[in-house]
Amino acid sequence: MNTQMNTDVFDRIESEVQSYARSFPVLFAKAKGSYLYDENGDAYLDFLAGAGTLNYGHNNPVLKEKLIAYLTEDYIVHGLDMHTVAKRNFLTMFEDVILKPRDMQYIMQFTGPTGTNAVEAALKIARNIKGRSNIITFTNGFHGVSLGALATTGNSHHRGAAGVSLTNTSVMPYDGYLGTGFDTTEMIDKMLSDSSSGIDHPAAVIVETVQGEGGINAASFEWLRNLEKVCNKHDMLLIVDDIQAGCGRTGSFFSFDDIGIKPDIITLSKSLSGYGLPFSVVLMKPELDQWKPGEHNGTFRGHNPAFVTATAALDHYWRDNTFATEIKKKADIITEHFRAIADRYDDYWFHLSGRGMMQGLVCRDGTLAGEITSEAFNHKLVIETSGADDQVIKTLCPLTISEEDLIRGLTIVSDSVDIVMKDRIKQQRRGKVSVVA
Repeated sequence: MNTQMNTDVFDRIESEVQSYARSFPVLFAKAKGSYLYDENGDAYLDFLAGAGTLNYGHNNPVLKEKLIAYLTEDYIVHGLDMHTVAKRNFLTMFEDVILKPRDMQYIMQFTGPTGTNAVEAALKIARNIKGRSNIITFTNGFHGVSLGALATTGNSHHRGAAGVSLTNTSVMPYDGYLGTGFDTTEMIDKMLSDSSSGIDHPAAVIVETVQGEGGINAASFEWLRNLEKVCNKHDMLLIVDDIQAGCGRTGSFFSFDDIGIKPDIITLSKSLSGYGLPFSVVLMKPELDQWKPGEHNGTFRGHNPAFVTATAALDHYWRDNTFATEIKKKADIITEHFRAIADRYDDYWFHLSGRGMMQGLVCRDGTLAGEITSEAFNHKLVIETSGADDQVIKTLCPLTISEEDLIRGLTIVSDSVDIVMKDRIKQQRRGKVSVVA
C-alpha cells in the first residue's frame, strides 16, 4: 500500500472541525528543531510551532534525553494528584528558577491538561473568593472554548458554537481598541464607579498582555499598570492569562516580568512542558488557595512526563538571562523584517503589532493575509493567521530557532508579500481606472 497517498481516512473518519490541516494539506511524519518533514522527507520551516506550544522546538534533544531516561526506568507516568518524584522535582525547580528570583510567592494548582482547564479553575477561584459571578474580559480576548472560558472569549466564530447563552461576563475595550490616546482603563473605572452603569460588580478581570488569537495586540505597560490600579480600587482580582504569551514568548519567562504588576492569578500552559506534552497550571497568591480537597479536579492533572520535560526546560534555559537575551535579539530581527515589508507599501496595506517573538504583520484584510500565508506554504513555510478576520500574519516560531532559519523564514514571508501584492496593486489600479472612466 502506498502510504504516501493514503490520506482518504481523514476525509472518511475525522470531524469537519479540523482546522490547521486545511491550511497545511500535507501528511507530516517527522519533526526536529524548527522543521516539520512530510512522508517524502521534504522539510517545512515551522513558524507555527504547535500554536506556541513548542517554544523550545520539536523533539528538543535536551528535553528528549531526560524524557527517554525517565520512561526507560518505569517511573510514574500517570499519578492523579499524588506526590511523585517528578512533581517534586518540577515544583522545586520552578520555585528556585522562576519564583524566588522574582520574589513571587504563589501557590501552584495542577489543573486538567489544557489551557482552557486552567482558565476555568482561575475563574472559579475568583468567583468563590469574591462571592460574585461577573468577570471583566476584553475585546478580541481568547481564553479557551469550554463554556466558562468561552464566555470570556471575544471571537464570534468560537462563541457561536456554544449552543447556550454565555453569561456572567462584561466585555470592555482592550488597550488601543478605541484609538491611540484613549486609556480605556479610565472608562472601566468610570463605569465601575457608577452604580447605574449596568455593570455588575465583577469578581475579577482576565487579560492577556499580548492577545494571541485576537490579532497580536500588545497592551502598553502603562495601560496594564493602570488596569491593576483599577482592580485594586474596585476590589477585583487580576488574572493574567499567560498561556500563549508566557514561557519566554515575549522575551522574559512571564510576559509581565518587566511591567511592574503582580497578578493575583496567573494561568500557564502551552510551552510549559517544553515538549508538546499537555500541561497547565494556575498560580495564585497564597490567600486565594481556599479550595476544598478535590473541589476542582481532573483525571489528567498529574502528567508526570510533562513534569520531567518542564523541569529540564527550566534548568537548561532559565537559570540565567542568556536565553532571554537571545530571544530579544531575534525579536529585533522579526521587527526589522516586518517593518521593511510595511515600509515598501503604505499604511493602507500593512502595519506591525505585538512584542518579543510574538509579533504580527497586520494586513489590510483577511483575504490578503490568507493569500500571503498560502504563498508562503508553497515555499515550504508553515505560518498562520490570527485576528477577528484572520488579518494578522503571526510569528510563533520556536524561540530556539537559529538566526539563519529565522531570517530564511522572514524572507519567505517578504517574498510572498511581494508576489501577492503585485497582483493586488494591479487590481487596485484597474479599479481606479474604471472608476475614473
